[in-house]
Amino acid sequence: MARVPTTNSSDSGAVKRAVFKLGTNIVTRDNGELDEQTIGGLVDQIAKAHADGLEVVIVSSGAVGAGMDTLINRSPGSRSRLRRRNVTARQAAAAVGQVDVIALYKSLFGRHGIEVAQTLLSRSVLNQREGYLNVRGTMEMLLEAGIVPISNENDVVAVEEIVGVIYGDNDRLSAMLANVLEADLLVLLGEMDGLHTSDPHEDPDAELIQDIYEISDEIRGFAGGPRDDRGSGGMRSKLEAAEVAMLSGVDMVIADGHVPKIISRLLDGEKIGTRFHSLAPPAESKKRWLLTGGTEAQGAVTIDDGAVIALTNQGNSLLPVGVTDVEGDFERGDIIGVKSPSGASVAWGITNYSASDARLVMGKKSGELPEILDNYFGREIVHRNNMALGAKVGEPAITKGMR
Repeated sequence: MARVPTTNSSDSGAVKRAVFKLGTNIVTRDNGELDEQTIGGLVDQIAKAHADGLEVVIVSSGAVGAGMDTLINRSPGSRSRLRRRNVTARQAAAAVGQVDVIALYKSLFGRHGIEVAQTLLSRSVLNQREGYLNVRGTMEMLLEAGIVPISNENDVVAVEEIVGVIYGDNDRLSAMLANVLEADLLVLLGEMDGLHTSDPHEDPDAELIQDIYEISDEIRGFAGGPRDDRGSGGMRSKLEAAEVAMLSGVDMVIADGHVPKIISRLLDGEKIGTRFHSLAPPAESKKRWLLTGGTEAQGAVTIDDGAVIALTNQGNSLLPVGVTDVEGDFERGDIIGVKSPSGASVAWGITNYSASDARLVMGKKSGELPEILDNYFGREIVHRNNMALGAKVGEPAITKGMR
């Protein structure tokens, strides 16, 4: 059984289920063609771990690049549109390239007697409770059967990832899947060997940060966007993925996918790249879903310091008296963010009231709501049972290790 130290497994650090995200710069060469040699080496390592009992899900980029040449050859006029990152052209390229991507994985895993399944997902499905449960049920059945799911954003119908607006190169999608599947470990493999104190391409004194226990403003300040037009995320999107993973009770590692035997070495416990340690216990099912949906909350409310303490340290619901500001145009039943006065994320939850109603009652006592609102849905803006929190206020942050 492949093993790696982790803070959230009860079995002496055993990793039983892992999600591996293979980035664009790992899956494809500079010209966009699939890098069969690199992918094959990673598949060999994953297959060995799979044979030892590890349940594996792969989130793979590369479909757009893989389909570009075919699309251009068939439709020469699409070349300029692809160069301009035209969404429709890139979606068409993804539709073509996804066939090549899954065919390659099927061939490479087939050498080891392992079957694969293609699972194209959209974030809107995962943000719906029923869709979330359906995805989890399907994935669980595949894993139980010993099949390796090969996942990707469904670029033909979902445009956010393909233009790099919200998701970066499948980073946060992989964190969502790790959340859905209650994985022990999430590994993001790209061309960077981890998070540094500054850009190592520009600063020779940049230090690799080996261990992170809290994503502070300082840590966020170290992150940048993509360095080229092949990937869409950069380190910033990886930190967003880490935040989802850590709150979900999942450890995450950022590492260079070109390092020899990278997956085997990580699973053997070798310290490579940057590891984000989750200090949170795995959340119950509904809270996991809220954390997933919170990555694309429809709006947010800002609360005062007293409300922050009431929510995070005392386990209370969010009452209107503690709300100081309302952002966005959300409706009753939407997932919204809850922010501290400094703008830090405190929680995500299902709102009992629309943004317009929340603005009417913010700062008011709960007893006043029936007289203010045309439709009264309870004394809370967000009930405690419909809320997922981060760390408690006042918990000490553990310093990060550098080398």
